[in-house]
This record gives sequence, structure tokens and C-alpha cells, in this order.
Amino acid sequence: VQLQASGGGLVQAGGSLRLSCAVSGASVTVVGWYRQAPGKEREWVARMVGGGITEYTDSVKGRFTISRDIRQRTVYLQMDSLNPEDTALYYCSVHYRGGDYWGQGTQVTVSS
Repeated sequence: VQLQASGGGLVQAGGSLRLSCAVSGASVTVVGWYRQAPGKEREWVARMVGGGITEYTDSVKGRFTISRDIRQRTVYLQMDSLNPEDTALYYCSVHYRGGDYWGQGTQVTVSS
């Protein structure tokens, strides 16, 4: 199983970014995004489970949207109204056949 995240970059506060995660070797039924800021532990950001049910951590509710393309095996994270506190390395994850798999991360930096 391999995951390749992309779409990170530098954006001004209030701006938007769309992260993508291409998955090979696994289905994208149960997927998630996590992030890790400098000096902090990795935290869960959003997830989507079977049936398309989504959940978000409180700090991103109403601003971030997780989605997926099952046929293309790609997971997305649309991030709007970004603020400097969103600056972190973002990771995608897939739960498949009892195991959790991670991508390499893509850096998101939000300037004030």
C-alpha cells in the first residue's frame, strides 16, 4: 500500500488549498487526514468512513472538507479560510484490511 500526498504550499491567511492523496494497493473506504505542527504531536483533522460519513476536529469544522474519488482511489482535503494555526505537515491515512497506512506528508504554511 502506498499513499502519495500533494497540494501543500504557502498561502496567506484567509486563503485556500486543496490537498490530494493518491492511494495504490488499497481501497479508499476509510480514510483520514492528520497534521503535525512543529513541536506538537500529530493530531487528527478529518476522516471519512463507509457510507461517506465524515467527521472533523473542532478547529477545522466549517472550513475543511474531506472527500474521495473511489474509482481514482484519491482522497482530498479542501481547506478554506486558512489561518496561521493551520500551519503543519499534513498526512493522509487509509485503513485497509486491519492495517493503517500513511503517506509522506505535504507541508502547509499559512502566513499572517
